[in-house]
Amino acid sequence: MYRTGAAARLAGLPVETLRVWERRYGLSDAQRSERGQRLYSAEQVARLSLLKQLVDQGHAIGVLAGLTREQLQSMLGLSGQAQTQSAAPVRAIMISNTLTRRLAAMGREATGIDVRAHCASLEQVDELPPQSSADVLIIEMSELDDGVLPRVAAARERVEVGAVVVLYRFCPSATIRALRAQGCLVARVPADLSELAVLCRSALSGQRLPLPEPDTAVLPRRFDEDTLVTIANASDRLVCECPRHLSDLLMMIGSFERYSLQCASRNPEDAELHALLGRASGQARVLLEDAMERLAIAEGLPLPGRRP
Repeated sequence: MYRTGAAARLAGLPVETLRVWERRYGLSDAQRSERGQRLYSAEQVARLSLLKQLVDQGHAIGVLAGLTREQLQSMLGLSGQAQTQSAAPVRAIMISNTLTRRLAAMGREATGIDVRAHCASLEQVDELPPQSSADVLIIEMSELDDGVLPRVAAARERVEVGAVVVLYRFCPSATIRALRAQGCLVARVPADLSELAVLCRSALSGQRLPLPEPDTAVLPRRFDEDTLVTIANASDRLVCECPRHLSDLLMMIGSFERYSLQCASRNPEDAELHALLGRASGQARVLLEDAMERLAIAEGLPLPGRRP
């Protein structure tokens, strides 16, 4: 189940638009969580995506709102076979290290992703089979710049898939535009990996996500990503999900720091601002790393990179 923000993002809608549609046209029968938050099923997200595509083509939402999913698919020219295939696991080739491990830990049934082959980075793309029976190539990199463009194109040519999904934590808007010009779906690494299958299906259907605003910052970190993934995977046996969420936050901060080192300053004032952001992110990193160490010790989780 997806909360309102995730459902809107996956359908390519602004959250405000989704709320207006629901208020005016009684668009969905979303469930409610114990805290009263709206929850959407994958089926509902798929229907919202169909509505978005048809509205973009000029159809009135007031007319579309009363139609079934089958009728919406018919208007878009989607066959029943495509509908059936959308419920099957997405066959994927993975170029990633941490994400592949997380998917393996969760299992195909939980994520909806069937990993057919994988390698750790774009530099190792020659290790992949030259042709595969996969649907999607998934590339995950924490920070992206325009130097990645020819390597993504080469990887796509090697594996011959129907779509490419590029996942990042920080990336300049110009690089996102360039990747989209190559036909890639580009998105931030989702916190909930059950969203990944929906992103892959969006890529296969030719949808695109809104362009995010660029980010910036600085400073090194204490835990490397392998350590954080080890902690996150080990925490699966706990009722408390805090170690996994805190691992995600620390990976985000580490990625943000490395990305900021590549960000050019336009003038002295801009450089001073980036230095301030670097100090602030460093202070946040120290606080969160201290919290992670205490949490891991309290829960008995492994700390391969723990300081004496």
